[in-house]
Amino acid sequence: MEFCLNPPADWIGPVVKSRFLREGGRKKLDTDTYIVNFKWRPFSHTVAKRERKIAEEAVATLPSRPYRMSQGSTAQVFAVCGSFFQHAIDEGLTEVNPFRAVKQKSIYKQRHTLDVASRSLTPLQWSYVIETAEQMATADPKHERTLFIVATMFSMYLRVSDLVGRDNWTPTMGDIRRDTMGNWWFHVVGKGNKAAKISIRDEYIQNFLVRYRQHLQLSPFPTAQEKTPLISSLKGRGGLSDRHIRLLLQGLFDRAMGRMADEGWSDDEIDQLRSASLHWLRHTSATFDAPYREMKDLQADLRHNSLSTTQNTYYNSLDEQRAHSVKSLPVRR
Repeated sequence: MEFCLNPPADWIGPVVKSRFLREGGRKKLDTDTYIVNFKWRPFSHTVAKRERKIAEEAVATLPSRPYRMSQGSTAQVFAVCGSFFQHAIDEGLTEVNPFRAVKQKSIYKQRHTLDVASRSLTPLQWSYVIETAEQMATADPKHERTLFIVATMFSMYLRVSDLVGRDNWTPTMGDIRRDTMGNWWFHVVGKGNKAAKISIRDEYIQNFLVRYRQHLQLSPFPTAQEKTPLISSLKGRGGLSDRHIRLLLQGLFDRAMGRMADEGWSDDEIDQLRSASLHWLRHTSATFDAPYREMKDLQADLRHNSLSTTQNTYYNSLDEQRAHSVKSLPVRR
């Protein structure tokens, strides 16, 4: 554990996912070969997006930070090494499992609650993001797709995989369907290949879906049998990679941040946009909507397995009450 918490410097590198690189065409074939990726390291060190943005704005080098193992990686070391020693016991090679014998795992592992407020945009920042997307689409029709993507992700609390699709499912316009009561739903295959449907607000249908479909020269509303890709390339090829979508939205966040700076907003009001990522749209929308929606309705649309996850993440009225109860109390009595 001490070695993993403080590995040698040449074992640490920037985040590189692939230990081996595939040599072949776009499609994977059995004849493809793999070579070692010399940029891969057993341990990776990331720099916060906010720090990278500040360094870019100041045209300065990134500050060096000591390596710190994430809580997930620490738990993985315990799991892997514990399994290794259990296998050794089963094979009769040893009689003890030193990792299972560690009673004070809290020395290495701590539990952190998700502070969703630090990963959400403020109403002011979100208004600049959506207005900037609308301005870009009005100025250049190719940005209609960017506007549609950001509105779709925000309106339905989507993950990027819900737009990109999965091996056994590719989202189409036909997955947006109206029921017999006139309500709209997005039928999606989510994490763990679980099919679900997400309720859709009227403003999204009227102002964003219809607008994008008219841009594509389609009828205003989709039919259940329609196979048009939900998101396509500018040349009409179905499906975009998650990397492509992230690049599109990062350009939007950068433009919105530039507009706020040009219009004189303070650095504190702009700062969170430096850290914003695509997944922030899900947290932002759920945070905005929680005061107006029943908890179980929001849980169903977020597709949380547990109601407590939704409650602990987005319904923080008890925290607000606790903060309010002490806010005005004086130090001097």
